Amino acid sequence: MGMERKRKVSLFDVVDDTCVSAKLAKTNRFAVHGNGTNPLVNRWNGRPYSKRYLEILQKRKTLPVWHQKEEFLQALKANQTLILVGETGSGKTTQIPQFVLEAVELEIPDKRRKFMVACTQPRRVAAMSVSRRVAEEMDVNMGEEVGYSIRFEDCSSSRTVLKYLTDGMLLREAMADPLLERYKVIILDEAHERTLATDVLFGLLKEVLKNRPDLKLVVMSATLEAEKFQGYFYGAPLMKVPGRLHPVEIFYTEEPERDYLEAAIRTIMQVHMCEPPGDILVFLTGEEEIEDACKKISKQVANAGDVYGPVKVVPLYSTLPPAMQQKIFDPAPPPVMVGGPPGRKIVVSTNVAETSLTIDGIVYVIDPGFSKQKVYNPRIRVESLLVSPISKASAHQRSGRAGRTQPGKCFRLYTEKSFNNDLQPQTYPEILRSNLANTVLTLKKLGIDDLVHFDFMDPPAPETLMRALEVLNYLGALDDEGNLTKLGEIMSEFPLDPQMAKMLVVSPEFNCSNEILSISAMLSSKCHYIVLSILCLESNRLSKWKYNNGLRMLLLSLRMHACLPVPNCFLRPREAQKAADQAKANFAHIDGDHLTLLNVYHAYKENNEDPSWCYENFINPRAMKAADNVREQLVRIMVRYNLKLCSTDYNSRDYYINIRKAMLAGYFMQVAHLERTGHYLTVKDKQVVHLHPSNCLNRKPEWVIYNEFVLTSRNFIRTVTDVHGEWILDIAPLYFDLENFPQCEAKRVLEKLYKKREREREESKN
Repeated sequence: MGMERKRKVSLFDVVDDTCVSAKLAKTNRFAVHGNGTNPLVNRWNGRPYSKRYLEILQKRKTLPVWHQKEEFLQALKANQTLILVGETGSGKTTQIPQFVLEAVELEIPDKRRKFMVACTQPRRVAAMSVSRRVAEEMDVNMGEEVGYSIRFEDCSSSRTVLKYLTDGMLLREAMADPLLERYKVIILDEAHERTLATDVLFGLLKEVLKNRPDLKLVVMSATLEAEKFQGYFYGAPLMKVPGRLHPVEIFYTEEPERDYLEAAIRTIMQVHMCEPPGDILVFLTGEEEIEDACKKISKQVANAGDVYGPVKVVPLYSTLPPAMQQKIFDPAPPPVMVGGPPGRKIVVSTNVAETSLTIDGIVYVIDPGFSKQKVYNPRIRVESLLVSPISKASAHQRSGRAGRTQPGKCFRLYTEKSFNNDLQPQTYPEILRSNLANTVLTLKKLGIDDLVHFDFMDPPAPETLMRALEVLNYLGALDDEGNLTKLGEIMSEFPLDPQMAKMLVVSPEFNCSNEILSISAMLSSKCHYIVLSILCLESNRLSKWKYNNGLRMLLLSLRMHACLPVPNCFLRPREAQKAADQAKANFAHIDGDHLTLLNVYHAYKENNEDPSWCYENFINPRAMKAADNVREQLVRIMVRYNLKLCSTDYNSRDYYINIRKAMLAGYFMQVAHLERTGHYLTVKDKQVVHLHPSNCLNRKPEWVIYNEFVLTSRNFIRTVTDVHGEWILDIAPLYFDLENFPQCEAKRVLEKLYKKREREREESKN
């Protein structure tokens, strides 16, 4: 009842910021603010505003979204749901949440806490960077009044009133708090990206809004199919904010490029040598490619001599440490000598710089036309990242980055014909091309049992849903009626895929939970960049495109970059590959890659997490630190659910056997059998695969479990460990029921094992 009485009072107390800002800028006299506070004292922390705050405030007032502040507040006051389309550079991501904070009453009767405003981002790098910027704009400490929450990292406190978080983290919060009662306003930013978590949040929040009339929802995007979104959200009003865009001149190549990476570096050098001052933004597809490009660019600029200005080459991708991410906002380097040519900053980024982050000073954009997209085949249960052509909407976003501060230029490294004929208008929603096992588990935990009639904006294929339900049933997370089991409830609490969560939950039964925690942390901290060859898609997705000479050259360029190595805890610099391979061999375990990762983690801890030890042994210290952080958080979840932390005696012959059995308990659906022909066949799915060249095995075991299925010119399984056929029968008898087993060599071997077991039982009886 107290909450109902609260809602009858006006939720909004709109402040005349123009008047206040004028007083702040022109006078030092104390005046009374519209809400009864001192305008020279920060209402959030009670401290006087800094000089830096006043400087930033003047810049904020020049943003296009500032001029529509009152219009936005009135629209939000009159509606429970509002759709806001703001072009690139309009300032919506940083300013709208602050406008909301000024207008919404966050106080509640319980003085120990306040309501919060949540702003979701599809990428962790955006949540971290934007929250830091907003904390600076609000003149508060990061992690206190303004915070962020991403997977395995929560930088917020009881004082936090504005929280930036990934859409996946808000979904996890809903599992513990289905009505999201901590929040007064939820802002879904970059909704056009249609990530898996965002699409689930759409359906979830529609239900929450019915049960919480006091909750407000703002859906923000740079480009939206406005009518579709308005129809989905019951005719919610649409508000448009123009971007601060200068004209951008767009250039296409006359002929398709054979190698987009080489073409991008060549274009960077041409711009640096021939174009007026201005920073460059280059879009590439992943960490390895970006780091490689940064080295090549720096080397070529150094070889060009002092005739041209200095450059600062800055990478940007999601797994980059926060301090490194902030370097994208540094100014360009000054001239080497007085009167010399000016310096230039070159930012080499994934598509995170398309919409989520705005970098001032960018005048030139180089767009090779590719990004990594998730693709899932439910029939063979393989999910991978595909380097694929971007959509026209993405190309438009990229070119808009060049017109932020002055007229710019965008160099598209593909033909105009390819742009018009080959690129899709919009990117496919992630929910239509993803493994939904984790999503289904989350929805079940949220109490949503009727998945078929759940209000998805774009319903996924029935086959994908059925496959997800089947996987969760085999794992024991769902019973035969499709209801969540006790095991499934605990599994849903881990921010991991269901197989890994199952492996962790059952590890105490095998007396090895400490070791499984370390292996899970090492696997979770790896940056999986699994790339498909375009060959495997020509039968489906590419059949929708006009397959002309231009696209054929694009595909050739793609194939040349389809087998990029996977960055993980092992470093393998080109200038020291032999030494790096020898160092890796020192950690290798005879039974496979998972146990090799365990050896690395143990050695890292035994050497007191020493970065110099990492350097000497070609180990990535950043990956190890991330793994250590992940492990600590997984331990906390284990303790919360009274899951025993235990280990088998290291000197026992069962030490490694127990670990391998625990891994099999989670990954029994990812088993391959060695055929007489010398290749492996995945069990049940019958895919011909080969052990990845990076594996640590010195032999070909009869049975292996694998962590990744890599599709290139050949099918590889990566991160593999030797298991025994007898264990398979003990640990997953339901999945390996021979009545439902396809005819193959593995079935014949299992039949022999079953018969052998029957004979042993008979003999023991006699």
